[in-house]
Amino acid sequence: MNKSINQIFFFLFLLFLQVLVLNNINFLGYINPYLYIAFVFLYPVKEERFTFLFVSFLLGLFVDFFSDSGGIHAFATLFIAYIRLFFIRVYFRKMPADYPFFTLKSESFGKVFNYVVTLTIIHHLIYFSFANFSFLNLSMVFFNTLYSSVFTLILFFIGTYIFTKDE
Repeated sequence: MNKSINQIFFFLFLLFLQVLVLNNINFLGYINPYLYIAFVFLYPVKEERFTFLFVSFLLGLFVDFFSDSGGIHAFATLFIAYIRLFFIRVYFRKMPADYPFFTLKSESFGKVFNYVVTLTIIHHLIYFSFANFSFLNLSMVFFNTLYSSVFTLILFFIGTYIFTKDE
């Protein structure tokens, strides 16, 4: 019960941080951090999969609602939530029997870095591809994906360091 309340507060914190602060950052026209996807990275693997996919979809839908982006965030977030288990198996070599004991804190930084970078780039590539929706702006899609991914990753790792420093 306590962990469920923590997940709800984390969901609301990331949602409001994204829509009230981070959506207003548009540095040089390329950099838009999307830190709300940290919810997908940090959600416990042992929880029921349907609930996780539904909550991830809801988070993306709420960000869409406040960003007026027409469902792009919901799709991109649901997609990385769906493929998350594949990358957990690839990078951390975990099987379903290991999921109840799996946390990112117990893994090495290199594996966590690869996992987070991969899902962030996939999310941002999907988001910016649908946001531009044209092959004429392909370079714009790649620049937005690259710069926004770097900025999102910097914020994620700084936030992770700050909030887990005392534990």
